[in-house]
Formats: sequence, structure tokens, C-alpha cells
Amino acid sequence: MRTSGDREQVAEQDGRRRGARPPALAGAREVLAIPAFRRLWMVTGLCSTADWLALAAFAALAGTLATSSAGLNYAFSGVLFANLLPGLLFSPIAGLLADRFDRRTVMAVADLVRCALLLSIAAVNSYWWILAGGFLVQMATTMWIPAKDAALPRLLRRPDQMAPAAQLGLVMTYGLTIVVAGSLFTLITGAGTVFGLPSHVLDMNGLTRLAVVVAALLYLASAVSIATVLPELAGRPVPAEPAGRPRVAGSGPGLGAMLRDSVDYVRDTPLVSGLLVGMAGALAAGGAVVGSAQPYALSLRGGQAAFGLLLLAAFVGLLVGVLGAPRLARRVTHERLFGIAVVGAGGVLVPVALSPHLAVSLAAVVAVGAGAGTAFLTGVTIIGSRVEDSMRGRVNALYQSLLKVVLGCSVAVAPLLVTLVGQRRLHLWGGDHLVDGTRPVILGAGLLAALAGGLAYRRMRAGTGAPVAAGDVVDEEARGAEPGRPAIGESGNGVGPGR
Repeated sequence: MRTSGDREQVAEQDGRRRGARPPALAGAREVLAIPAFRRLWMVTGLCSTADWLALAAFAALAGTLATSSAGLNYAFSGVLFANLLPGLLFSPIAGLLADRFDRRTVMAVADLVRCALLLSIAAVNSYWWILAGGFLVQMATTMWIPAKDAALPRLLRRPDQMAPAAQLGLVMTYGLTIVVAGSLFTLITGAGTVFGLPSHVLDMNGLTRLAVVVAALLYLASAVSIATVLPELAGRPVPAEPAGRPRVAGSGPGLGAMLRDSVDYVRDTPLVSGLLVGMAGALAAGGAVVGSAQPYALSLRGGQAAFGLLLLAAFVGLLVGVLGAPRLARRVTHERLFGIAVVGAGGVLVPVALSPHLAVSLAAVVAVGAGAGTAFLTGVTIIGSRVEDSMRGRVNALYQSLLKVVLGCSVAVAPLLVTLVGQRRLHLWGGDHLVDGTRPVILGAGLLAALAGGLAYRRMRAGTGAPVAAGDVVDEEARGAEPGRPAIGESGNGVGPGR
């Protein structure tokens, strides 16, 4: 006779067979219970800690090594630009490498290159080599990220685990490691004062250069871990066989052919092209808001304190969106959730543009951030669970480069638009009202995001009935499979506990 515990276990197994998504916290625990994912998650923590620690150390070194007032003024912005530029230029190439070569090898080599470059920066101790070396470090990082993101679905047991896995990755990268890296930087650079070290033991930059060395050792630890305890990442992705171009056994396509195939894939796959259109609109709107946030805060008569509160509200909203997206995805499809999130974020920018009070603006900005966080996590989930393995690296790289290119250009252009629009005096409701340039810019950004979200949803829905290659990581419902059975053409060797 079955006990109540047995019945609950059978019900849980039946729910999993039917594709039921577990609650967010339970889903996170379930994903962390997978040894291979847990090891990759810790490796991600090592690299992210090294990234943040190196960024802080580079900025501090550049500030102390600058030989002119201009160099000092542009120390942090120069380091930041050198960190962003490789993502703008080399993400497509990084995606091609992630889909052409063994992903574990790409990741391990990138970590070793980053370790060597950081050691050279600490040894040379030159302002210009900080910028040039930092640029090269980020080139290697640009190679590492698409390979990791593309290999991640191999480590999971079911497609519905992609959302909590992406959520845990964002928490690690933009939460835990920032705290760890900041604490490490403070402890290392403050050691001279704490322990009373004499000035002749370490020169002016000695402790800051030590922080760079620690970051290099973290990259080395990541490379060793990838090479020794993550054999699941090994293996090249199986290239999709293009129509009309049979693949020769034992050979892989060249980079030029892969580039053409990726362009054709994005153009001919409504799910991916719609995702990119929606995210481009959302990022353009978000960049416009960030770029005009400071004059907007001044228009609310809140000063710099209001600017800080607006940034905090946006961060809180992003966190709410990232944490709440998996729960919402249990009720609606990913395509609909993505479209709603982008349209909603754009729509909420309308009250941001019209708000006369800081309290209203803060509440609206939290809602905008929640929509952006939901859209971003849903997009990552769609790529990991619905894009075939042979294309996943390139689509991930394109998604990441879109983030940097569109967001960066929008942030740069927004202040120019605000200046061009200027202040306008409007006669409304029997009175004159002075409207500054930030309001029309934010309103236009909101309308742009809402339009892009609507177009993206229509485009993505057009592709829901498209055929899927055998072995792709997609939901059973999307494949038209009977619950608990493989889809037509599937041999049963897709993503499972053994992979």
C-alpha cells in the first residue's frame, strides 16, 4: 500500500514528465544538485570575481600612473572603454569560435591568456599597457563567455532547467562576485595600513599590483578547473547540415561558411530574429533613459540624490524581474512573456516621461527595471533551450554584442538628443509649463520599446510551428511531443541525466 509520501513522489515524477516547471527556489536547488552545473557555476564565480577585481585594480593603477591631468581625468573612463570595446568588435568572431572548436579548450585557453596578460600588466606597471593589456584581456573574455553560455545546456537534465540556471548565473556574476571582488580589493589595498608595512617594502602601486596578481591566479584556477573537473564541456558542437551543401565526413565548415550560415539562420528563424529585434528596442530605450537620467533627476528638483535613487530603483527593478521571470514563465509561453516584458517596460516609460514628482518616477522606474530584467532572462532562456547546439554560440555572442553596441550607442546619443530638443514652453490647461528635453526623449524611447516588443512577439509567434532538428533542446510542448515521450525523430539521446 502506498504511503502519502510515495503518492507525492509519484505525482512529482508525473509532473516532471509532463514538463511542469518547479517553483523558482526549488528549481534553483534542483539545478545546483547537478554536479557538472555546480562546478561550472563555481568556475563562473572565479572568473567573475577576477573580472571585477581586475577592473577595480586597473582603474586604481591608471589613476596613479597617469602623467597628466587629462590622463587622470580619463583614467576610469579609459579603462571602462578598453573593457567594452572588444565586446563591440569581436563578439561575432567569438561566437564562430565557440561553434567551431571544442568549447572546453576555448574556455581554458582564454583563461590562461587572461592570466598571462594580467601578470604582464602587474610587471610592466605602465599606464598605456594597462589600457592595451586590458583590451586584450577583454578580447579573451569575449571568447570565454559565448563558449560557456553555449555549453551550459549540455549540463542540464531538462529544458525547463535553463531558466533557473540562467538566473543563478546572473546572481553569481552581478551579485555575489561583486561583493567578493570589492572585499578582496579593499583587503589587499588596505593591508599596508592594517599591518603597518613600511613604505620601502612595497612601492606606491605594490598592493594594487598584488590585486592584479590575485585576479590572474583566479583565472589560472578557473583554467585548471575547466581542464580537470569539467569533462562534460568537452566535444565540438555538431554542425547543422546546410540544405544543398552536404557535409564531408570528418570535416567542419570554415569560418566564412559558418558566418554565412549564421546570417541565414537569424534571418530565416523567426524566433531568433524576433528575439533580437525586441531586445534591440528594449536596449535602445534603456540606454536613452540611462543617458538622460542625470538631467532628468535635476528636472525633478532632486539633485544628485535623486539621480542616485533613480539608479537604485532601476537596479531593484532588474533584480525583481530576474527573480520573478521563472515564476511568470510557468503561466505563459516564453515568447509571450518576452513580448509582454518589452512592451510593458516601454509602456511604463510614458509615466516616467510625464511624472511631475520623484516618488512617481521611482515607482515607474522600478517597473521599467522589472520589465527589462524579465526580458533579458527570458531571452537567455530561449537561446539556451530553443536554439540548436551548432548555432548557440553565435546567437549568444550576437545577443551579448547587441547588449553592448545598442546600449552603448544609446547612452552616448541620448544626451545629444536632450541638448537638441532643449527646453520648450507649452501652454496646457490654461497655464504655461516648461518642459526640458529629457521628457520627449524618454517618451520616444518608451514608444520605441513598445513597438519593438510588439513586432518581436508577432515575429516569434510566427516561428512557433517551425520544424526542429532532432536533438535540439526545446520544450516538449513546443515540439508537439506527447507528454513523457520523445518527439518525432528523436532517438532519446538528447539532454538527459547522463549528459
